[in-house]
Amino acid sequence: MRKRITNNLALKILAFLIAAFLWLVVVNIDDPVDDKTFSNIPVQVTHEEVITDNNNTYQIVDNTQEINVTVTAQRSVLDKIKAEDIVATANMKELTLRTQVPIEVTIKGYTGKYEKATANPRNLQIQIDEEAKNNFPITPTTTGTVRNGYEVGSLKALPEKVTLRGPKRIINNIAKVTAEANVSGLSEDETVEAKLVLYDANNNVIDQTLLANNLGKEGVSVEVELLQVKSVPLKVDTSEVSAAEGYKLGKITVEPQEVEVTGDKSTLAEISEIDIPPSALKLEELTQRTEQTIDISSYLPSGVSLAEENANKVVISIQVQQPGTKSFEISTGSIILENIADGLSINYGSTVDLEIQVKGPNDVLNLFSPAKKVSIDLKNYTEPGTYTVPVSVELPDGCKLVNEVNVEIILEKSKQSSKIQGESQNSSQTTTDENNQNGQSE
Repeated sequence: MRKRITNNLALKILAFLIAAFLWLVVVNIDDPVDDKTFSNIPVQVTHEEVITDNNNTYQIVDNTQEINVTVTAQRSVLDKIKAEDIVATANMKELTLRTQVPIEVTIKGYTGKYEKATANPRNLQIQIDEEAKNNFPITPTTTGTVRNGYEVGSLKALPEKVTLRGPKRIINNIAKVTAEANVSGLSEDETVEAKLVLYDANNNVIDQTLLANNLGKEGVSVEVELLQVKSVPLKVDTSEVSAAEGYKLGKITVEPQEVEVTGDKSTLAEISEIDIPPSALKLEELTQRTEQTIDISSYLPSGVSLAEENANKVVISIQVQQPGTKSFEISTGSIILENIADGLSINYGSTVDLEIQVKGPNDVLNLFSPAKKVSIDLKNYTEPGTYTVPVSVELPDGCKLVNEVNVEIILEKSKQSSKIQGESQNSSQTTTDENNQNGQSE
C-alpha cells in the first residue's frame, strides 16, 4: 500500500496543483487588489521650449497644475506608496488643440508592482499667449507711520526701473509699478526692503504670478530720508494796520498760533518763529472787526516746508473799538434758542464765534458779562433751510449795541424726530394690518 502511494506520479501532481490553488486563494484573501487616491500631486512640465521658442508663453488654467492620482495595486504595495513617490508629467511635445497636454503618471521604485495609476484630470489645461517685455520706472511709496517727531522726506527706489516679461496682455495692462516700503517706527534715514506692486489704469493690483523680472535675489528696496518736525509760533507785524478816526484797534489774534514745519535737524534748530511781514497785512481805516486770510508758504525759511501742505492758510482777526465801547466774543454754542419748532435742529455752519460791540459807561462795561444773555427767536422760522437771524442781547441800563448783530443758521429735520415719525408710521401700519386680519377673520 505504501509503495503504491509513493510511486503514483499523477496523484502527486494533483496534490501540487491543489496546494498552489489554495495558496493563491489565501494570498488574494489576505492581500487583495485595491485602489487608493493621492491628492494634490504637482504636475511637472517638460519640453517647455515647444512654446517658448516661438516667442510665446503659457499659463496653466482650470487649476490643473495639481491633480489627484488613483493607484490600483495589492494592498501590501499601496500601504508602502507615498505621495512623493508619484511623478506626474506633462510633455509639451504632446500638446493638442493648443490647450491641453496629456498627463503621464509613474511611481518611483514601484515599476511593475502596481496595476495602474490614473490621473484626474487626465490633461493639463493651458492658455498660450504672445510673450512681451517692457521696462518700467519704479515709484517708491511707503506704508506705516514713522516715529513721533519725524516725517518722511525724499524717497528713492533701488533700482529705479525694472524689466518685466510675461504674457503680452498682462504687460500691456501695467500702468504703474511701485516699491512699497514699510517705515513703521523709523527714526533715522535707512534703506528699507520693499515689495514690488503693479497697478492697472484703474489702480487695481495686478497678479505677478505669470511675470518674470530682472531684480534677482536682491529684489527692490527704498532709500528713505526722514525729516524732523517742529512746532513754530507765528509772529505777525501789524504796523500797517490802522483804525479809522474815532476808533481804536483791539485784540489781534492769529489762528492757528503755531504751525508744524519739517526740515533737517540743523535747519530747524535755527528757527524760533515764522515772521509774517507788514506787507502781508496792509489794512487801513478799519471800523469793525476784520479777518484776513494769509498764505504763509512764501514766508517759510529756505529748506523748511510745512508738515501738512493744507496748513498754509492762517486767519488773522482784528478787533476794532470805538471809545466808550467794548467788544465781546460769543460762542455760537452759548446762544439761547427761543421758540424753535418741534422736529427741527439747528447748526451754525462754519460760524464759531460772534463779536458783539457794546457802547456804554466804562464802569458798567467792565462789569458786564454776556453769558446767558444772548439769544435768537425762531418763531418765524418753521421750515428747514438757511436763514440770517437777528441776535438779541440783554444789556445793562445805559448800554446799547454799536451795530446790529446777525447770525446765519441752518435748520434741519432732527434725526430723533425722523426716528419717532418712522416708529409712528410702523406702529400705524401694524395696527392697520391687525385690523385687516381681524376683519378677514370675522
